[in-house]
Amino acid sequence: MTIKPMTTFASVAALAIAATIPLSGAAQAEYPERPITMYVAWGAGGGTDAVARILGSLLEGELGQPVNVVNRTGGSGVVGHSAMVEAEPDGYELGLATGEIGMMHWQGLTELTWEDFTPIALVNEDAAAVQVRTDAPWDNINELLDEIRESEPGTFQATGTGQGGIWHLAIAGMLYDLDIDPAKVPWVPSEGAAPGLQDLVAGGVDIAPVSLVEARSLIEAGRVKSLALMAPERVAMFPDLPTLEEETGSTWSAAAWRGVVGPKGLPDDVVETLTEAVENVYNSDEFQEFMEAQGFGMVWASGDDFANYMDNSNQSLGEVMRAVGIAE
Repeated sequence: MTIKPMTTFASVAALAIAATIPLSGAAQAEYPERPITMYVAWGAGGGTDAVARILGSLLEGELGQPVNVVNRTGGSGVVGHSAMVEAEPDGYELGLATGEIGMMHWQGLTELTWEDFTPIALVNEDAAAVQVRTDAPWDNINELLDEIRESEPGTFQATGTGQGGIWHLAIAGMLYDLDIDPAKVPWVPSEGAAPGLQDLVAGGVDIAPVSLVEARSLIEAGRVKSLALMAPERVAMFPDLPTLEEETGSTWSAAAWRGVVGPKGLPDDVVETLTEAVENVYNSDEFQEFMEAQGFGMVWASGDDFANYMDNSNQSLGEVMRAVGIAE
């Protein structure tokens, strides 16, 4: 059988045209083709690490690829967050960013800001609480505050994150709002809440203004006690713990947040795939049960909503940091 030349030309032309048509659906289906890394800027055992690991575990089922959590500590969060933005924008290196990205640049630690990230999804927000050793002489926050007022600067020290981190700002803002010089309680930098709490228990510092989630195991073990929660309302996990406002009249509040991000310039199709996967994990029974059991606060925002959240957080934190003398 002889094939007519016109037919042959038409077939070749059709194949050539077909080859130029974008295979967007196929491209989406192909991502991810290999394991994904999720960077954490804080140490193993802390709240950010715990949220990252449950997210990573459940995302494997959604994406069909391993999601490996890697802790990149140092520089008060600069090292880990820098790793997130310096990655190739292909979706294979992500991060669980924290509120410190709205704080580090105000101190001159880095030029990195929230605008250097591709926002994917906000999943968590946890308020600070004033944690002290169980054998500390204070039974409530006012007793501690009175002693701080009467003491010489440096008598009491606090820790729980890097210099200028969210927990540092939590106690500095609280003291400032209560007309106490924040410099009276020097900050001892640490690579996260877990090592900070260990320093507290060991007697190296007096206060760890970290979240209840991070302190929970030590509270339940009878080694740490909470004096007040820096939030508008009490939490179900510790219903007997009063808020700062209830005890002192101060409406100061501070909270850590955590959200999945990628480097700037992440392709739209990859963002769409990741957002859908993270939302499915967020709504899953496994994730909801884990977060509730651990006492993590749950909040959802994606895309522009997450970007606006980071922008607002950045501006408000900068304002407070300037007021208490932490910002340059």
